[in-house]
Amino acid sequence: MDFQTLCTFDTFKSLWSRYGYGGNLQDVIDQEFIRIKGITYLDHAATTLYPESLVREYFQDISRNVYGNPHSHNPSSRLTQDTVDRVRYRVLQHFNATPEEYSVIFTSGCTAAVKLVAESFPWRPPAESQAGSHFCYLTDSHTSVVGIRGMACGRGVVALPVSLQEVENRARTKGEDDTCQTPHLFSYPAQSNFSGRKYPLGLVRGIQTRRLYPACDHQGRWFVLLDAASHVSCSPLNLQECPADFVPVSFYKMFGFPTGLGALLVRNDAAGILKKTYFGGGTAAAYLSGEDYYVQAANICDRFEDGTVSFLDIIAVNHGFEALYRITGGMHNIQQHTYGLARYTYMLLSSLCHGNGRPVAQIYTEGQFESPSTQGAILNFNLKDSHGQIIGYSQVDRMASLYNIHVRTGCFCNTGACQSFLGITNQQMRRNLQAGHVCGDSIDLVDGQPTGSVRVSFGYMSTFEDCQKFLNFVAECFVEKPVTVDQVRLQELITATAASGGLHEEPPINNTNGGAVRADKRAKPTEAPLRGFGHRDSNSHRGAYTLTNIYIYPIKSCGAYEVHDWPVGPLGLLYDRSWMVVNGNGVCLSQKREPRLCLVRPQVHLPSNKLLLQASGMDTISVPLENKTQMHASYRVCQSKVCGDRVEAVDCGDEAASWLSDFLGQPCRLIRQSPDFTRDMKKRPSGAATATSLSLVNEAQYLMINRASAELIQKLMSSRQDDAEGDQLLDGQNVISRFRANLVIAGVEPFEEDNWPHLIIGNTRFVAAGQCGRCQMIGVDQETGTKTKEPLMSLSAYRNGKVTFGVYLTHQLPEGSNKISVLSAGSLIQPEPHSS
Repeated sequence: MDFQTLCTFDTFKSLWSRYGYGGNLQDVIDQEFIRIKGITYLDHAATTLYPESLVREYFQDISRNVYGNPHSHNPSSRLTQDTVDRVRYRVLQHFNATPEEYSVIFTSGCTAAVKLVAESFPWRPPAESQAGSHFCYLTDSHTSVVGIRGMACGRGVVALPVSLQEVENRARTKGEDDTCQTPHLFSYPAQSNFSGRKYPLGLVRGIQTRRLYPACDHQGRWFVLLDAASHVSCSPLNLQECPADFVPVSFYKMFGFPTGLGALLVRNDAAGILKKTYFGGGTAAAYLSGEDYYVQAANICDRFEDGTVSFLDIIAVNHGFEALYRITGGMHNIQQHTYGLARYTYMLLSSLCHGNGRPVAQIYTEGQFESPSTQGAILNFNLKDSHGQIIGYSQVDRMASLYNIHVRTGCFCNTGACQSFLGITNQQMRRNLQAGHVCGDSIDLVDGQPTGSVRVSFGYMSTFEDCQKFLNFVAECFVEKPVTVDQVRLQELITATAASGGLHEEPPINNTNGGAVRADKRAKPTEAPLRGFGHRDSNSHRGAYTLTNIYIYPIKSCGAYEVHDWPVGPLGLLYDRSWMVVNGNGVCLSQKREPRLCLVRPQVHLPSNKLLLQASGMDTISVPLENKTQMHASYRVCQSKVCGDRVEAVDCGDEAASWLSDFLGQPCRLIRQSPDFTRDMKKRPSGAATATSLSLVNEAQYLMINRASAELIQKLMSSRQDDAEGDQLLDGQNVISRFRANLVIAGVEPFEEDNWPHLIIGNTRFVAAGQCGRCQMIGVDQETGTKTKEPLMSLSAYRNGKVTFGVYLTHQLPEGSNKISVLSAGSLIQPEPHSS
């Protein structure tokens, strides 16, 4: 059975029958999730998607009812209080608990719930007369849980990270019962947000009764915090079976809406140990402002909910439950549906191979997706090229975005699991930090080793088509052809799960010649990969290096303005990306979101000191190159962001805002970087003596590309034309324009510029500041504003998934010189390549 046959719904149904919720799932998608048409959303572990009926019915609710502050006693306030109390009950009912057993404390999210426990737990430092408290946690824990360590250790408490193996293998019969009441806290996730592994819920009672390590080794009273945020998104949780003392959850992971609301479920028997020091509105039974006298509220929820709760969001939770049960019938159905999708994706991805027989993916999982009781709807992996080398997760993320596939990459706020699965030592983690890698950035490889991975996760509205599109995307973009499947492994997975009752039995799968294909004896690919272009002959003659074109982009993400001679200012080419367009909320617009920006053709007219705004069908208008804020009341200072950096800008007035809004069809404004604001380059280039100041560019002052490199990609695109989706073949200038460079050079071999640490153009010396990582924006045709998958597809194919093209540069002007340099097209270039 070949890969395409495996990627059919009939094959999926033969492997997993518990799909959907009794009706036509596509009808549900069409009615409730029409906004995701064309999107393959696979990041449900981060947040799931809300159904349209949820927000529609919620809006109708708050439109026809008056909800007052629940701390008042008027009719509208009583309605709020009654509704909030009903939601609390609904939450407990969902987790099979009662108000007699548990209380629901609303918080701003799961992290706030965890923090509440950390701040209120009665940590006891060691003393001569008594043992001190311990805070113990599984290393496979979310950052928010590990963060309790800071609070605990600050109070002299011992922090003890452990693995599941230690907890179970070091268990022993505890000593004689004692009267020691030293409080200890053990925390673990019901489900790993990294790998989807489900940890035994029986650990709760095992720790509470001191049968498991480390509770069996330390006298006192052990409490359990069960981090349920990841688990409850797609799985049922029965608190009768695992009566954890503290259970934090976030509702957006369950319903998609509302965000910014979570809860801490507290076992009433354990609530009494929590001690607050701060008290906010509504938490006091009585207090005196003139002396230190305070009596806490008797009700547990009132005691810990400082101030007025987010009551309208809490009301939305009720509509979340209504929609969830109406659409799916309950969490058991969701668990079966989502696990089946994850299991199927795991089977195919783990069996997928390059044409040379090497596996395509390194999957990070403890088991083999044997059962929904041990594995959630999360699949974590890294892709590998045909040589067995890891492909950086940032490259995968960029290509996925091109296909409108939404995944998550990095370490997922779970350093412990990331280190364990990727084999990263503590020393390597420190070295990675010294190399510039921090949590959440795009540095995916350090010394060839991955710093994170790719995660796909499923939700109750996920479909087989989501799996199919994702698998086809991997095969199309990252598999050296022909695509092959490890039939032996696939059959083993099918057989193992069939034996456990999870899948239907199926006859053994053989390859087309009747024999099973083994991993070490696969046929070689019959189709050679497209790597012939750009092969460099070591004896080839170097031509002359010249600067052929100079482009400035006065307005970030708008059209290019070609110049022949142009001044070099302190931030780069004068007026390059000095302005940008922001939406009605002040967020920077780019061609990723608004491709028609490229149709705005700004020109800088130095003699008249004006920036001209031009576009087809629009009258030309102008704004001054130098803002004089005192002349225009509509010019105001504002804040925005560029590539994560805060920038201070000056609004350019209502005329420009109206012009851009009319052309783009949405409210927007033109802003310019404030002349008094300094933004420094994040990474100082090697050899740079001082910080480099930037305009509104992404990374560096200049971007340089090589015509020879662009021509190579164009040829590769032509060779792939037979496999293209009918896209028109792009000419050379069209390809060059998509890379939006400032400096275009000619006379060198393809990608030779990647190895130049320095170069001189005319009389100006430049320092290389790294290669430009590309995204789907280069798919925007700069003449029409239409989107295509090229040239990103061909660039990725040629560079083995590494989608970099062009070199960032910074200039080195003579120290103390106030003279403005000028760059001229046609200037000779003197490269300074690395020594051999």
